[in-house]
Amino acid sequence: MSDTASRAEELLSSHRESIDRLDAILVYTLGERFKHTQAVGALKAEHDLPPSDPAREARQIARLEDLADRAHLDPEFAKSFLNFIIAEVIQHHKKHQE
Repeated sequence: MSDTASRAEELLSSHRESIDRLDAILVYTLGERFKHTQAVGALKAEHDLPPSDPAREARQIARLEDLADRAHLDPEFAKSFLNFIIAEVIQHHKKHQE
């Protein structure tokens, strides 16, 4: 293997290790987020509040789109990602109210 190819393999390995660490961070961060949203769902059920809050969801989407833009991430991707998470959270909240 040439020095250039060897260096490319080292760089590839380094990037993949970073990706693996970041994937773990994402999973654990989502786990933490869902702990809090489950607590919110329990509070909503206890106080007979609706499982979704469209005004808050809209603010969160706008906030995430802004963060995504500043992070050079496609805001539409960020919006889709948050909408996916919100849908999952609402399902959890509905289960608490049953």
